[in-house]
Amino acid sequence: MENNGEKNVKPAAKGRETSEFLMAIVRTLSTSADFEQREKEKARIEKTFTQSDKKLVELVSENYQDLTQITQDFSTISKSVNDAREKIKKIKDDLSSCKTLLHCKRDELRRLWIEGVEQKTMVAMLEQIEQIKEVPTKLDNLLLKKHYLHGTELVVNAVAKLENQLAGVEALRDLKAELITRKEQLHEVLIEELNKQIYIKAQTPNFSSLPGKKTGSLSKQDTLKRKGGNGVPPPERMEFGKEVKEDLNSNPEDDPTHFIAILVESLYMLRKIPEAAEGLKIRIQPELSAIIARTSQYILESTSNQMDASNQSQYLLDLLENIFYQFRFVANMHKVVLRNLHRIITTGDQREVSGVPVRQECLYDMTDVWSKIQAVVELLLREYLDVENTSASRQRAPTSFDEPSTDINSFFAKKRPAKPKKMALFRFDASIHAISTNSYVDDSRAFDTGDLFSSSLLAEMGLEKNQMVCKPSVYNITAIFKPLEAFIREIEDAIACQDGTSSLQAFVTDFVQNIFLGHVHYTVSTSIGSATKDLIRYYKNPQMDEEDESFDALRHVVDHKTQKELGVNRPLLTSTVTVDKNLQELRELMQDLPDYADQFLNMICNTLKEYRDTCHSAYREIVQYDSDERRVISAMWAKDEDISRFLRSLPSWRSLQVSQGQELASEDVCSEEEIKALNSKEAQILISNLTSSDGLIQQEIITDVTQMRTIANVHESLEWFSNRMKDFSNGLSARSTATAAESAASVSKLSARSTATAAESAASEYPPVSEKTLGSLRNLVKDFQDLAEICLLLLHLEVRVHCFYFLLPVAKQSNYAGPIDDLDPDSNVLKLNKDLTSMEEVLQQSLQPKKFKYIFESLGFLVASILMNSIQYMKKINENGIKKMCRNLFAIQQNLTNITMSRESDLDHARQYYELLYINPDDVITMIAEKGSQYTFQEYTELVKLHHRSHPALSPSQLEQRMQKLKDVFFKTPNGECDS
Repeated sequence: MENNGEKNVKPAAKGRETSEFLMAIVRTLSTSADFEQREKEKARIEKTFTQSDKKLVELVSENYQDLTQITQDFSTISKSVNDAREKIKKIKDDLSSCKTLLHCKRDELRRLWIEGVEQKTMVAMLEQIEQIKEVPTKLDNLLLKKHYLHGTELVVNAVAKLENQLAGVEALRDLKAELITRKEQLHEVLIEELNKQIYIKAQTPNFSSLPGKKTGSLSKQDTLKRKGGNGVPPPERMEFGKEVKEDLNSNPEDDPTHFIAILVESLYMLRKIPEAAEGLKIRIQPELSAIIARTSQYILESTSNQMDASNQSQYLLDLLENIFYQFRFVANMHKVVLRNLHRIITTGDQREVSGVPVRQECLYDMTDVWSKIQAVVELLLREYLDVENTSASRQRAPTSFDEPSTDINSFFAKKRPAKPKKMALFRFDASIHAISTNSYVDDSRAFDTGDLFSSSLLAEMGLEKNQMVCKPSVYNITAIFKPLEAFIREIEDAIACQDGTSSLQAFVTDFVQNIFLGHVHYTVSTSIGSATKDLIRYYKNPQMDEEDESFDALRHVVDHKTQKELGVNRPLLTSTVTVDKNLQELRELMQDLPDYADQFLNMICNTLKEYRDTCHSAYREIVQYDSDERRVISAMWAKDEDISRFLRSLPSWRSLQVSQGQELASEDVCSEEEIKALNSKEAQILISNLTSSDGLIQQEIITDVTQMRTIANVHESLEWFSNRMKDFSNGLSARSTATAAESAASVSKLSARSTATAAESAASEYPPVSEKTLGSLRNLVKDFQDLAEICLLLLHLEVRVHCFYFLLPVAKQSNYAGPIDDLDPDSNVLKLNKDLTSMEEVLQQSLQPKKFKYIFESLGFLVASILMNSIQYMKKINENGIKKMCRNLFAIQQNLTNITMSRESDLDHARQYYELLYINPDDVITMIAEKGSQYTFQEYTELVKLHHRSHPALSPSQLEQRMQKLKDVFFKTPNGECDS
């Protein structure tokens, strides 16, 4: 084997190889057959041994220092091992001796050990006793600082020690009884503290928003809003997996959520979770009622110096908003409590109370909380909405309205005479004594609500009679409906109603549908009925003396103050203003209670229908003149379609539309010649209708000018009213068919509909309504507008019929061929002037200037046409008669000029026509040939005929010759025209 190979071999392997080598040599030597072979083997072995020895010498020489050091170290170690062996042997001998000695004194040692254990136990017990004695003081300090978790742990551990380790200490008997009592009372303190955190803390967050509180803790409110809920983080975002710990160096109430968790954990340590849950559940309704009582008292104290009787419902709104704010806080705190209770129940270590796990059935849930909240709010609403007093006399409101297309002429048809009703001779309602007495009583009862409330309900809510912030009234629902509906939707979302409607929503729906709507309908009907009843009575009794007449007229027309408030410059009927006021209240109710917009619109339509019928009845009473209900001429013409259509096409009528916001189109503007032609056509129509028979107008006119003032008042009132209702109808939007069907199918599920309604009405002042009802409303508005226009047309025609009434007898009955020159105008002309002046006085006060101008405009042309057309009825005339006719025309012209404030040139034209009678007919014909015609062929013909009738000496042949000559000359003149 080579040296290099030997260096790489491990010692164990090397020894094994050496042994094997020696064994191989022995086997070789013992098995060799001859000596020679053994000698060879021996020589080889010796050679190898020599090499090995040489190698060993070399290695020793190379590692002499190391070998020397190893040898020295080995000697030292060997000596130390020998010394250690000697010491161990000595220790064994000593231990053996100690064992022998201890065995001899074993009883004495045991006694000493037992005495030491007893002494240590007594020291520990004394320390525990000292600690137990300090427990009451420590407990008081912890409870004072509201460190309930440490306090509970302290008292529970103390009682456990007194009942176990220290059970036999008689000196601690009184302390034990005290601590057990305090432990039993501690859970009540914890439950009370829980209620305080839930209810008492809820009363402060939003009080700074109450009326009369100019400043408030804004920083605190901002902090509460930033936290998310009502000062408490939402329970869903809380982490309940962490162990509840209490920091003795901080105020536990700074974090309400953690404080509630500490209280619940403390109750668990006291084994009082079921009792706590039951106690919290029992206290819900009384505590909610207490919140209402405290908030009511606070509002009364805050607003005692500025209580406004006209705005009492605002105080109720403030009360509810603050109550809702606090109730949300209460509900949120209950969520926190319940989450902690569930944490205790579902904890991983399955902790048990009194050996029995806490069951889910032992707890309450949020449905119980919201149910109690709904019950308390319902009790409160029953008081303030006066449900007990109004439900006894419920008035059902009309639920639908289907107004067919109405023909305006149907209201002018002949009606059966109504039976006269017995009327009271006099009343004392408007006397000074009655007014002053009623005012005093009303003022004294402004806030005296003591006898108006149910004592049982007040006691159930914890309220007193003097804690009501406003008087009970069904109309209080208008101020609180929207926030109430929003709160109800919160409740329904929180409890996830199975049927979609909460009990509070059912109460509100029942109240509005079965009480409020009926009460509103009854109030509106009563108010309008009283106004329209007096109106009809006045119309049906026009025959009064002057004093009674003026009294009734003033009573049925609003005063100047009301006119100024309404922004009108002409009198309006009190009944119309009353109806408008009531409808305005209904329109406001549509905004206040948007879920019931259709019902209120139905009331509006029914009210409009009744008032429309009343107005038509009153109109018929005015325009009829005998028991057969025959109408005056102007009324029959006003409803005649042809005449009405023609009058509405005249420029004077179209110009009235400009004042109503409509622009007059350029093609509707007529020239002066066209206006004159249209006026001539109007005069011809009236003349042809009123002079076709030989008889005169008898009773076919309105002889009482106060009736004309009434018609003018009716016109102005209904026009003003129809414009307001038109603006209202234009502001409404129809609901789509799908939405309408959905709404009709879900009348009882108003909360689900409110969100959609709010979204649809965001761009409109009023919520969407039924398309059918909206169409009925617009038809009714058109009926009022048509009646207003008919009244104006009637006045326009009535003034003209009066002209016929007084002027037709001027030609038919008066003598114009008398021998004496009568210096006065005809008596009928004087009567006409007086009549026109009377009508001017009443109409000028009742009509707007443009309408007044429309009534009397072109009246001079009509008078001139009547008198010129009346020449055919004169038997004969002389110079005295011509002067008399000219005086008639001049008198009328002066009167009309004073009325219209413009010179009536048409009457000059008529006077010149009669002055042609001074001239010989031949000269007149010559004048036509030279200067042209100024009148129609028919007018010249009647002039020639009257001249011949006035001169009996003239023969019929001369008349024929002049007529033929007139015809030849007239139709050859440039300005000649034939009026055939």
